[in-house]
Amino acid sequence: MKIIKICLFLIFISNNLLANTNYFDEGLILYEEKKLDKAKFKFEQEIVINPKSEKSYLYLSKIFKAQNKKNLEEQNLNTVILLNPNNEEATYNLAVLKLNESNFKESKKLIKQLQIFCKDYCKKSNELETEVEKSLKK
Repeated sequence: MKIIKICLFLIFISNNLLANTNYFDEGLILYEEKKLDKAKFKFEQEIVINPKSEKSYLYLSKIFKAQNKKNLEEQNLNTVILLNPNNEEATYNLAVLKLNESNFKESKKLIKQLQIFCKDYCKKSNELETEVEKSLKK
């Protein structure tokens, strides 16, 4: 009986320790120090504990952008938008990615969505819309 209590106690403590570990903050510090591989690992650890960590997915997309891994960047941006359809930064970054891929129709669609709920990215979205329109006229 004592062994069962001890095991349960250890499991409870280890779960508490995992829950209290803030991998996102550690990843953010590493990201700001340009230690992208280590930051990526921390963001992935955060996602294991908190699968709905939209900020972790957003920073993973930034890391993949820096590493020129467009597919992984897009996957993570789509995940952020799935978790929070009103995430301005993710919507804007995905619109830019689509524009760079010459997918003007999708970029324009994302810009229109962004303009509906934008607060901080309104000016940027208008500038991007102008850029898309110019590209469509070429």
